[in-house]
Amino acid sequence: MGVSLEGKVALVTGAGSGIGQATAMVLAREGARVVIADWNADGAAQTASMVKDSGGEGLAVRMDVSKASDVEALVKRITAAYGRLDCAVNNAGVQGMVATTVDCTEENWDRIISVNLKGVWLCMKFEIGWMLQQGHGSIVNVGSNFSLVGSRGMPAYSASKHGLVGLTKTAALEYARNKIRVNTVCPGPINTPLAANIKRDQPELAPVIEGLAESLAIGRWGEATEVAEVIAWFCTDAGSLVTGSVLSVDGGYTAQ
Repeated sequence: MGVSLEGKVALVTGAGSGIGQATAMVLAREGARVVIADWNADGAAQTASMVKDSGGEGLAVRMDVSKASDVEALVKRITAAYGRLDCAVNNAGVQGMVATTVDCTEENWDRIISVNLKGVWLCMKFEIGWMLQQGHGSIVNVGSNFSLVGSRGMPAYSASKHGLVGLTKTAALEYARNKIRVNTVCPGPINTPLAANIKRDQPELAPVIEGLAESLAIGRWGEATEVAEVIAWFCTDAGSLVTGSVLSVDGGYTAQ
């Protein structure tokens, strides 16, 4: 990358797999001490082990971003252990069931909004609370191509990811003078367990999932590490002028 995160402390939520795991690895490679948070304790532990095996420092924490008590405890644990929190990547999210606006259940809606939107707000609430005391910080919220366009069959997911952009821009305006930057990265179709889970839970959608590459200008699915490299750049001082930004990392999906 060319810009070091040496000596910095970074938090990545949803880091037990996929983009979160790749981000933890890239941040560690650049010198950050990484706190790996996930509701799946085994996944978090696996990522922490991978970070350590690569020569980095990783701390695994099991938590639920939709619970204020868990998020508050997480930030307190980080700051007690390290005395700082320089970067936070709010990546934890769920896809939920694919169903139209009429067919989407209240349970599905509530779960997706609780994790993808409320969870990001809670994380920012406590991360920024500490960063204000510290005097600086960089936050990267992980959105989606569906932060920018609609998607048939994904009303709750699309609403949650659109809302995340609003949260990002609002917090960026509120805290820019406090040297806290807040940005959103919006991945398109990426090879992660989320795609595999949809095909497993709703096999009738497998042909749609497998055909997505044709909708991308680049003609292929992205890899988690490709998104992680962009996220890591936002965490470095190279992005010191960038806040309130919403950056597509989607192979040209939203350029059409």
